[in-house]
Amino acid sequence: MSSQQEPRRQSNQVAGILGTATVLALLYFGRDVLIPITLAIILSLLITPFIHRLRRIGLGQTLSVGVAVVTLALSLAAVGLIIGTQVVRIGASLPQYADTIRSKVSVLDHLTLGKLGELNGQAGRWIDNLSDQKDPGTAKSTTPASTSGGLGKLSAGSNTPIPVEIHSPPQKPLQLLTRIASSVWAPLETAGIVFVVLIFVLLEHEALRDRFIRLAGGNDLRATTVAVNDAGERLSRFFVSQFAVNIGVGVLVWIGLSILGLSQALLWGAMAAILRFIPYVGVWIAAFCATLLAAAISPGWSLAVMTLMLFLVIEIVFAQLVEPKLYGHTTGLSPLSVVIAAIFWSWIWGPVGLVLSTPLTLCLVVAGRYFRALNMFEILLGEIPALTLPQNFYQRALSGDTQEIIASARQILKRKSFAAYCDSVVVPALHLARADLDANAISKSEQLKVGSAIASVIEALGENPKWWRQYTRISMLEDVNIGRQLRRRREAVIGGTQGSFDVPAGTIVLGIGAGSGGDELAAEILVRILRKQNLDGRHVTLEEMGDAPPPDVKPGIVAMFCLVSIEPMKEQAQIESALVQMKQRLPNVKQLVLQIANPFEQLQLEDNAIEGAHEVVHSFEEAVQSCLRNLHVYDKPGLSSKS
Repeated sequence: MSSQQEPRRQSNQVAGILGTATVLALLYFGRDVLIPITLAIILSLLITPFIHRLRRIGLGQTLSVGVAVVTLALSLAAVGLIIGTQVVRIGASLPQYADTIRSKVSVLDHLTLGKLGELNGQAGRWIDNLSDQKDPGTAKSTTPASTSGGLGKLSAGSNTPIPVEIHSPPQKPLQLLTRIASSVWAPLETAGIVFVVLIFVLLEHEALRDRFIRLAGGNDLRATTVAVNDAGERLSRFFVSQFAVNIGVGVLVWIGLSILGLSQALLWGAMAAILRFIPYVGVWIAAFCATLLAAAISPGWSLAVMTLMLFLVIEIVFAQLVEPKLYGHTTGLSPLSVVIAAIFWSWIWGPVGLVLSTPLTLCLVVAGRYFRALNMFEILLGEIPALTLPQNFYQRALSGDTQEIIASARQILKRKSFAAYCDSVVVPALHLARADLDANAISKSEQLKVGSAIASVIEALGENPKWWRQYTRISMLEDVNIGRQLRRRREAVIGGTQGSFDVPAGTIVLGIGAGSGGDELAAEILVRILRKQNLDGRHVTLEEMGDAPPPDVKPGIVAMFCLVSIEPMKEQAQIESALVQMKQRLPNVKQLVLQIANPFEQLQLEDNAIEGAHEVVHSFEEAVQSCLRNLHVYDKPGLSSKS
C-alpha cells in the first residue's frame, strides 16, 4: 500500500510545483491585464459603501454607480492635477536654493570629515545644470579668441580646444503635443481600462457574487454565501478605514507644514496620504523628501527638524491610537508577511504591486479563513498563531526552549491568573505529552527534556516573585516524578514539613495525588496555586497519609484535602479507594475531588459519580474558589472572590 502511495505523493508534489510556477508566470506575464482588473476590484470595495448610501436615498443602481465613479474620477484627477502643479513649482524654484544646498552639503562634509566630498561635487554639478548659471563672458571671450586669427592661426599649431555646443532645433507645436501625449498615454490608458472595468464590476456586482459562490462552493450555498458576504464586508470596511486614515494623515501634514512655512505643503500632504498605502516605509519616504526640501530652502536646520518631528508625531498618533480604534492595531497580517508580500508584489507588478501588496495579501488571508483550499494563506501570512497555546507549550518543551515558554506565560499572566493559565495551557500540554508517551512517539531524551521544561516553568511561575531569587533551570538526569521533585525543591526552601504546625485550626489544605505521576504533578501545581493565594497548601502523598502524624501536629489544623486526578476516567476505582482511606484518617475534614479531564476527549464526567466526596470540581480555578469558600477567606477584610 505504501509503495502505491509514494508515487502518488511524488506526482502530487510535482503537480503542486508546476501549478505554482504556472500561477507565477500568469501573474508576471499577464500583469498588463491583471493590474487594471485588480485595481478595479480594490476600488469597487472602496466605493461600495458610498453606492449603498446613494441607493438608500432613492437613486437606482445604475445612477448610483455613475455618480460614485464620476466622483472618484474627479477626485483622482484633482489630486493628480495638484501633485503635478506642485512638482512643477518645486522644479522651477530649485535653482533659487542653490547656495543653501551648497552650504548645507559643505557643513555635512565637514562634519563627516570629508566623506561627502564626492557628493558635494556631484551636488554642485547637479545644481549648476538646474540653474544653468554659466558665465557669459567666458564663452564670448573664448569664441573670438579662437576665431579672430582665422584659419592661418589655427594652422600654426594652436592646441586651444574650441567649445562646441549642439542645439536641437526648436520643436513645432504639433511635435510638442505629440511628445506630451506619448508620455502620458500609458497611465491614461491604464486609468481608462480601470474605470471601464470598475463600472461593469459595480453594475454586475450581484451577478459576479453569485458566480463566485457557485464556483467556490455551490454544494453548501448557505455557508458559502455567509463567507463571501462576510469577507466582502470585512475587506470593504478595512479599505474604507485605511483610506480615511491616510486622508487624515495627509490633511494634518498639509496643515502642519503650512503652519511651519514649508513651500508646497499641499504636495507633501498628498504624497504622505498616497505613499502611506506602502507598508512601513511609505510615509517615511514622503517625510524624507519634505525634510530634504526644508533643509534646502532654509539657511538653518530648525525647519528641517520641525518637519521631521511633525511627520513623526502624526504617524505615532495615527498608528498607535487612531488605527486600533478603527480596524484594530494591525491588518491581521504578520509583520514578516507584510514585508515579504511587498517584495513579492513589487517584483511581480512593480510600483503598483508595492502599493497593492497589503490589500492583495489581506484578500488572500481572508479567503483562506473561509475556504479550505486557501487555508495555507491564513496559516502562512495571517497574524493568528499557527499553534494553539498548549501546542506551543509542548513544542517549546520538546525543543528545550524553557525561557521562551516562561516569557510567553508571563505575558498571559498579566491578564489571567496562574490557575487559569494552568487550566488552559499547562494541563492540555500535559495531555499532549501523555498521548505521545502512550503511543511510544517520544524518545527517552525527549521525555527528560519535556519534564525538565515543565518543572522549570512551574517553579518559575508558581511562586510569588522575590527580588533576590532568580530563575534556575531544573535538569532531570533520570526518570523521576516531576511533582515530587518540585516538592523537594520547595521543601529545600521552606522546610521539610512545608510550614509550621503552629497554625490556627482549620487553615491547612492538603493536595494529594490520586496515584499516578501526573496526579502528583497536578497536586503540586494546586498547592503552589493555593500558596500564591496566601493559603496554607501542603503537598502529601497517600503513602504519607498512612504513616503516623508528627508529634507536634495539633488536632484540627487541617480544614480540607483535595484529591487530584488528571485521568479520572481511568482512576475512578483509585479515587474512591483513596477517599475511603482519607475519611478514616481525617473523618472531620472536608473532602474535595479535582477531576481534570482530558480536553481532547469527548467523554463527560458526572459530578455525582464519586461516592463520598463532599464536592467535585473540574479545574484549578474551581478548586481555588472552593477552598476560599470553605476556609471563609472572603469574610476577611481586603479579600474577595476575585483575589
